[in-house]
Amino acid sequence: MVRPGVHPPRSPIATGFACRCPRCGAGRLYDGLLAVADRCEACGLDFGPHDSGDGPAVFAIPILGAVVVALAFWLEMLAGPPFWVHVAIWPPAIVVLAPALLRPIKGLLVALHYKNLRHEYDERD
Repeated sequence: MVRPGVHPPRSPIATGFACRCPRCGAGRLYDGLLAVADRCEACGLDFGPHDSGDGPAVFAIPILGAVVVALAFWLEMLAGPPFWVHVAIWPPAIVVLAPALLRPIKGLLVALHYKNLRHEYDERD
């Protein structure tokens, strides 16, 4: 049985990709689209010490770029559409896919930061 206030270790991959609190796994990590909340609504963990920096973008740009370029080449080889079709498809796809990819990557980096530097979080509580 787990004592109150003691949280068992959670998988950073599971909590990060689910965009949940890395300590309890229940509270939301985000307060908005990409803004990390100040505190966990469930366990009260202060997310202040987290620092994902530019890391999510560094991982998301090559992943998204590879997917979009591969799909654009595939469409070009399959149908050979006019240039305006590519202009109509790929910029909106990037605008939609970028935040969808950034959220779980940022969540994963915050969860890994919590797991590996838990002492920074514990000092603040």
